[in-house]
Amino acid sequence: MPKRILSGVVTSDKNEQTITVLVERRFKHPLLQKTVRKSKKYRAHDAENKFKIGDAVRIEECAPISKTKRWTVVVSA
Repeated sequence: MPKRILSGVVTSDKNEQTITVLVERRFKHPLLQKTVRKSKKYRAHDAENKFKIGDAVRIEECAPISKTKRWTVVVSA
């Protein structure tokens, strides 16, 4: 099964080797046909601490690194 790749914006870089990425998705509501925006935060592994708040990044699914980290940063988007 292929690994999922998501793109989003870094919202926090306060932790060592970890960033928080806000991923927004848009879809049409099935009944009302209105465009709905939903967002979710993911914690991703950033080994070199090179990404800062506001950076656009792409993250990829991986094996669990810690209790909350299941994503790694691939490249900046």
